Amino acid sequence: MSKQEKKPKDFNDRVEETENLKQKPSFRPKLRHILVMLFLGIVVSGAAARTWQISSKPKSIEPIAQDPNSPIKLFDNNGYPILNPQPPADSEVWECDVTVVGGSLGGVAAAYHSMKTGATTCLIELTPMLGGQVSSQGVSAIDESLLMRYRQQFPLSWTHFKNIIASQPALPDKYSYLKPGAVVADTNSCWVGNLCFTPYSGELAAEEFLRESQRSAPKSRWGTQIAFKGASFNEKGDRITAIHAVNRIPRDPNYLPQGRLSREIKSWFNWNSDETFNKKPIRLQAPAGKQMIVIDSTDTAELIAWANLPHRLGAEGFATTGEVHAVADNPECTQAFTFPFVLKIADDEGRSLKELRKVQPGYSREEHRKDYDLGRFPMFEGNSVFNYRRIVSMKRDDPFKAIPAKGDMTVINWNRGNDWGLMNPPLILTDKQIRDSGQQQNWLGGLNTTALKDGENHALLFAEWIMEKYVSTEFPLRLMSGSDSPMPTESGLSMYPYIREGRRILGRSAYGQSEFLMREQDIRNDMEGGRSFNATSIGLTHYAIDMHGCRYRNWEPSKAPSSAPANEDKVRPIILPFESLIPQRIDNLLMGGKAIAVSHIVNGATRIHVGEWSAGAAAGAAAAWIVLQDDPSLTPQAILDRGRIGDLQALLKAQGMLVEWVN
Repeated sequence: MSKQEKKPKDFNDRVEETENLKQKPSFRPKLRHILVMLFLGIVVSGAAARTWQISSKPKSIEPIAQDPNSPIKLFDNNGYPILNPQPPADSEVWECDVTVVGGSLGGVAAAYHSMKTGATTCLIELTPMLGGQVSSQGVSAIDESLLMRYRQQFPLSWTHFKNIIASQPALPDKYSYLKPGAVVADTNSCWVGNLCFTPYSGELAAEEFLRESQRSAPKSRWGTQIAFKGASFNEKGDRITAIHAVNRIPRDPNYLPQGRLSREIKSWFNWNSDETFNKKPIRLQAPAGKQMIVIDSTDTAELIAWANLPHRLGAEGFATTGEVHAVADNPECTQAFTFPFVLKIADDEGRSLKELRKVQPGYSREEHRKDYDLGRFPMFEGNSVFNYRRIVSMKRDDPFKAIPAKGDMTVINWNRGNDWGLMNPPLILTDKQIRDSGQQQNWLGGLNTTALKDGENHALLFAEWIMEKYVSTEFPLRLMSGSDSPMPTESGLSMYPYIREGRRILGRSAYGQSEFLMREQDIRNDMEGGRSFNATSIGLTHYAIDMHGCRYRNWEPSKAPSSAPANEDKVRPIILPFESLIPQRIDNLLMGGKAIAVSHIVNGATRIHVGEWSAGAAAGAAAAWIVLQDDPSLTPQAILDRGRIGDLQALLKAQGMLVEWVN
């Protein structure tokens, strides 16, 4: 949640206008709760950025030429990687009009709108759970701007998805202490927003949501535990002809992810079967005689990184973006990532703490513990850390005042807790690191496993710190792990980290830039030089500029945009232009999530649930609309070049998407 120091302008008018809006979600904020949140003036999720430095200016990434001394051909004539080993000849073939790589929140939205439009859609997801933030990443607590909540200016599908979440079982049937048939609406009570739930419920909702839209495109399919491995291209190199992937099938029917991605990621991506998984290669391609549009909805832009398409990573400096608060370029500094976990008020006779004390971190416990701080927030009383993202409430009492009850559960995702922003080493591999590691030929996710391990340890040690400092006879705590956990992993950590920021594309020439990128001044209402994107709008979002910073271990001066965070009253309603979804070089590729063409600073406002959703939904509808025109020359860029953006906007409006802010 971001800091709100005063009521936004025309505060009372918003309340009155809400009554006239069409969308009536199940979960509406109570005025007194919003007033309390405004009065608090807090930045629970960490608007204060840490700092770091680097000297080189990021440049557009050019196609890689083949090293003439290499005995093995690594890149094709267009500079794209040649897979090594090659995809197996017996790959299972999926025929798709639209292929969505990544079952993130944006990926679910993309697949839903693609199927709703009538295109046969395929979606692949690395983890065992669809939904990204709301499931496998453990951020199952919806965080939205106060302005959007009052105006209820949300995409219709987003409101519908939230209502589906509210109707899901709150916990698996084996939780006998809940009343029979209890759903999320019966247990929802938190103060980060209006809807908090278990990752278990989030995944069920994503599955139901996709099944609903599949009725409009019955041949569509999706699957989890499927890793992206690469792509094939046409001779010219401007179209993807196939996506290559590998499906892993656990040998043990009771397989449970370790919740230690650092140990599992290589196995998840490898082509070859191992003692844990049987592997099945998959080739996703267009039906004979048709074209396919691909959407990259992975949170770290895996396809972009693998193909080495122009993108940015980390922070930019003023000389690079012209942003007032941008200081220096640093590809090592993306926003901190987090492994959330679930705590339950229950007495497990010290078993959780005993297991946590077995953790052997790379850095000392003392060094980790220097970061832990709840600030001025109590753990259990009043505006408590526990109630902030409380995902199960036995009494559904006032989250701002009540103390939690026995059986209550909370997701812990805390800035001065399990956020991991240390850049020794950074999490997301640069293009050079990917190339040097051989991952362009044999993709393994593009993440640094040491950084993953350090982030995992930091989260587990934060759970240990909380238990040692705050457990009492009145408030016993259990770390929920294992098969009975709503975060179903052996460790109790999320299956995949919550990625606030990954790689971000550089778009094509548009709005006065040779490589389009939304900048700070485009979204601030107190700065000059902002551009209007109304003409090509495909979605809306709004949030504070919320930065979870990063630092080096020795605290060297970093020159990060530490003054960039801003309360949401300083941020105008953010229009997402179609240009922000279109990468360079490949004509049948769109972005459908966080990795759109925005700066490091702007990502602080667009990365939230509804921002990711809006980008994914627009990408899915656009992709399906293109293929259904049955015109091979029609591409995302051609929609703009031929003046057909109005046709696309009409489709989006018909599907309940917002392309303009209603005053």
